[in-house]
Amino acid sequence: MQLYHHPFSLDSQKVRLTLEEKGIDYTSHHVNPLTGKNMDAFFFNMNPSGKIPVFQNGSHIIYDTIETIQYIERIAEKVSSGGNNLNLSSRVVVEWMHKIQEWDAMYFTLFHVPEKYRLYVSKFLRRVIIARMAESPDLASAYHCKLREAYDTDDKLKITEVLTRSENHLVRLLDEVELKLGETSYLIGEEFSLADVMLIPVLARLELLNLEDKYINSRPNIADYWVLVKQRPSYKKVIGKYFDGWRRRKTLLKTWCFIRVRSMLRKY
Repeated sequence: MQLYHHPFSLDSQKVRLTLEEKGIDYTSHHVNPLTGKNMDAFFFNMNPSGKIPVFQNGSHIIYDTIETIQYIERIAEKVSSGGNNLNLSSRVVVEWMHKIQEWDAMYFTLFHVPEKYRLYVSKFLRRVIIARMAESPDLASAYHCKLREAYDTDDKLKITEVLTRSENHLVRLLDEVELKLGETSYLIGEEFSLADVMLIPVLARLELLNLEDKYINSRPNIADYWVLVKQRPSYKKVIGKYFDGWRRRKTLLKTWCFIRVRSMLRKY
């Protein structure tokens, strides 16, 4: 089994947490969208949307995050039960998974990145798409869609209502989570579930953006929950390894330096 992902990708974190929690072995391939690696012809052939993660098991390729997580769960349950009496996630767990996935973190994240960095990366990625379009004419139409999507994203980031809608959606979600965690240790009950797998990266993103005081610490039940889930081995391997302390700056710095070097080389 192969997973094409990046440590900072929200959906990648959800899938990797599932793999770690279920004890599934896989081969890891880092695909950094900030450096345009998701636009390389090899990856683009697998997933013309250019989105990560992509999960591959033989000839079976999955792009949808929840579908991937449920597929991994079925594999794990078949292994543990010998293929009989599969104990899959309940309807309530699945409903929470979809509810959390409905919040799109992309615009929220981009709005909280300094504009000069955001514009620099945006211009760099557009150049990458145009270059790949010339290198792989058979994929030109798909690359053109990504280029149009990139311009559309830039336009939407000029509209403050886009951020307001994203913030309001997030607040409603967190308020509902806060109420639920007032009753149970984890999102669905007293045991960790795939609903928690979906929620943890959302909280990690808020911490990465230095917004934990506004969105996490202001909600005592979520704050306690956040301390609890950060002790899990899966969190430490998938997120803590890259986000804690100086490691976060190191990963971001490596990405930024890569983009600057590539951009400078194109000038000569």
